[in-house]
Amino acid sequence: MRQAVQGCRGCPLYRNATQAVFGEGPRAARVFLVGEQPGNDEDLAGHPFVGPAGRVLDEAMEEAGLDRQETYVTNVVKHFKWEAKGKRRMHKKPGAREISACLPWLEKEIELIRPRVLVCLGATAAQALLGKDFKVTAHRGEVLESALAEHALATIHPSSVLRQRTPADRRGEREGLARDLAVATRLLQAK
Repeated sequence: MRQAVQGCRGCPLYRNATQAVFGEGPRAARVFLVGEQPGNDEDLAGHPFVGPAGRVLDEAMEEAGLDRQETYVTNVVKHFKWEAKGKRRMHKKPGAREISACLPWLEKEIELIRPRVLVCLGATAAQALLGKDFKVTAHRGEVLESALAEHALATIHPSSVLRQRTPADRRGEREGLARDLAVATRLLQAK
């Protein structure tokens, strides 16, 4: 699948992306983290969550007691959607067409991994997997029912931590992300 996704032409995003960025992690991962789409750094490197948002995620996971080497990380959309701002490529939110074109890839990843806990990072992931009307702000950190995994939950996307204006606000959002991820840790420990 990792090789096949490179030939995906289900939507126009492939035209401006360096490559498709498929999920990574062990086949036996019990926790499955899914974000929106690869960013600039991920597009260039070919790996999910390796840029600034990935560093925030790693810190929050460590604080929550989750080992990145034992989790599967991926995105709903497999190609980077961006717009030029001078010489920089800036993130642009994927639309319904791009999300629906990539959904079969994501569904197959979930089917193959069969995670115990599915964690949606941000509104795009949550709405793609938990329902289009899902509100992360209303259900953040709650344990939810889903046919995709034994347990599901949604939290903010790590990039939202980076968008906070003050250091105190960034620290507060990162701590909130870690608290939400700790729910996944507790679910794994419960039998």
